[in-house]
Amino acid sequence: MLAVAAVVAFVLVYFQPQALFINHTVDEPLPAAAALASASPSATPSGNAVVPQPVATTRPEQTLARGEFRSLEHHTTGVALVIRLADGSAVVRIENLDTSNGPDVHVTLSPTPSTAGDRDYGDYVDLGSLKGNRGNQNYSVPAGTDLSRYRSVVIWCKRFTVGFGVAPIA
Repeated sequence: MLAVAAVVAFVLVYFQPQALFINHTVDEPLPAAAALASASPSATPSGNAVVPQPVATTRPEQTLARGEFRSLEHHTTGVALVIRLADGSAVVRIENLDTSNGPDVHVTLSPTPSTAGDRDYGDYVDLGSLKGNRGNQNYSVPAGTDLSRYRSVVIWCKRFTVGFGVAPIA
């Protein structure tokens, strides 16, 4: 009986099958909009509100690439965008994502074309843990990353080295 309990505990901790039944929705605004939205009105000594004004930028955000997700190991839909922000940094924005939840799932940039199989995306730049299996979310691209090298955004399960879904960005 103790052995059965140990096996069940191992399966629940390592494989986390319960995650398949739990959805987490994230709804982040675009990074530039988030900075403006986070500025709150302040009051002057006379009690009048001072509304923050948008900061002028030298150039607007620019969408460098856009691709729709296709399913790999798990049903996945949504859109991946690579966006250059006004400050020169880049983000991967995922919109309308709908995929399975799972253990140790990350968002990655891969040089592998999006037409490859579900286990062929092991060479990648990790952008961080998936924030939620549904919704809109942003992932910062590390400074100095040569975006021309990468052809796919992958929802990647590191624990089982398998892609949940992939979107072309080249």
